[in-house]
Amino acid sequence: MSRPHGIPLPSAQRSSDSDETESACADDKQGQPRPREGVRQLTGAERVRTLVESNASVSLTLIGARDSHETEEFGTGLPVARTVTPDGDVILLVSGESVAARAAAHAQDDDLTAVIEITDVAPVSVPHRIRGRAWLAGWLTPVRGDDRAACAALLAERQPVGELLGMWESLDAPHVGRPAWMMLRLEIGEISVDDLWGAEHVDPEDLAAAEPDPMVAHESELLQHLHSAHGDRLGELGGLLGARESRGMSAVPLSLDRLGLRVRFTGGPAGSFDARFDFPEPVADICGLRRAMHSLFSAASH
Repeated sequence: MSRPHGIPLPSAQRSSDSDETESACADDKQGQPRPREGVRQLTGAERVRTLVESNASVSLTLIGARDSHETEEFGTGLPVARTVTPDGDVILLVSGESVAARAAAHAQDDDLTAVIEITDVAPVSVPHRIRGRAWLAGWLTPVRGDDRAACAALLAERQPVGELLGMWESLDAPHVGRPAWMMLRLEIGEISVDDLWGAEHVDPEDLAAAEPDPMVAHESELLQHLHSAHGDRLGELGGLLGARESRGMSAVPLSLDRLGLRVRFTGGPAGSFDARFDFPEPVADICGLRRAMHSLFSAASH
């Protein structure tokens, strides 16, 4: 499937904000430390799927709206829920009063194009806090008919939110004072990701086949706990690098997935750098993560 006509490439969408919004794959002199080579990593499709299923900030920009003021960007928290169908479409839950809902209600199958931009921010305070961005461009339509039940169940399974509890009543028989919610389907035409691992395009078919990382629902809480309760032990991980460059530096947990932990070392004469610590084997749940972290800390203490 080709890129929807008129949708700007991600490189044209980058904002020129302050330091908090620097490109996630800038080199050491410009911003984010580059990834070290030779470590295991999630595929581009897995990273994008994980971002879609996460609580990262999302904006939805309408490109094919009928007039210029029907282009709207949603800030953090909107859409209120999102997920990916087995076919690779992205399902969004938005307010029925939003511009996106109103525009999609009148759209045909291919006349309303849109771009989702997901911004991933580290849950702990660290220099260059933006960890990455993903862009998904495609065609936006309402979820209609029999598909609504299946899509609502998928949303509730992936991201349970209070709005889903009353969605059917508000859709079928709106009540006074209760906001209506609409499910929208974005049929994906093009995907790009620019994150801690670099920038690349992702095939939409690969997104459909990918699974979100099993740590995505717990990552923020776990990183915050590591930072607040185990900062000294994180610093000890620098000893596993086989170099003196981490001595005397602060260690902050930056990201976590089933394959390993990424730590940012700051405050040394050489500047900031990232180190990735692979787990002995991929973890599937919290119990497996505890064992993996114990193995890392144990190795660092010897």
